[in-house]
Amino acid sequence: MGTITTAMCNSFKQELLGGVHDLDTHTLKLALIKPSPTSSFGAATTNYSDLTANSDEASGTNYSAGGQNLDSATISLSGTTAFVDFADEVFSNLTITAAGALIYNSSASNKAIAVFSFGSNVASTAGDFTVIFPAADASNAVLRIT
Repeated sequence: MGTITTAMCNSFKQELLGGVHDLDTHTLKLALIKPSPTSSFGAATTNYSDLTANSDEASGTNYSAGGQNLDSATISLSGTTAFVDFADEVFSNLTITAAGALIYNSSASNKAIAVFSFGSNVASTAGDFTVIFPAADASNAVLRIT
């Protein structure tokens, strides 16, 4: 059985320095990871295909493979920390259980950006499944470079 570890992907760090990712103009997506995945996800994750290789993407009623586009990416700077914030992502009318999520860049060959563990399985039954992003600041934003 695999694990889900919250981490910014190592490949993303290199690709960011190489100009592969433009976080406020590229299409970034959020895909859900099923409970008890076969593979492990975390810093070593490189691409959305890592999620699909062993059918580790969550599935359920009204969930589309590949997830949804993230909205309202905002890049900010506070002191010496740059960070990105996104609007909370609402998957409407889902029946699904997920244990984590993958942010990836569909504009850049589906390259992985970050993996997030929910800490436990989260479910919805014919309702909204909302991924709430933390406060948009240098200490809490989901993507931070210090």
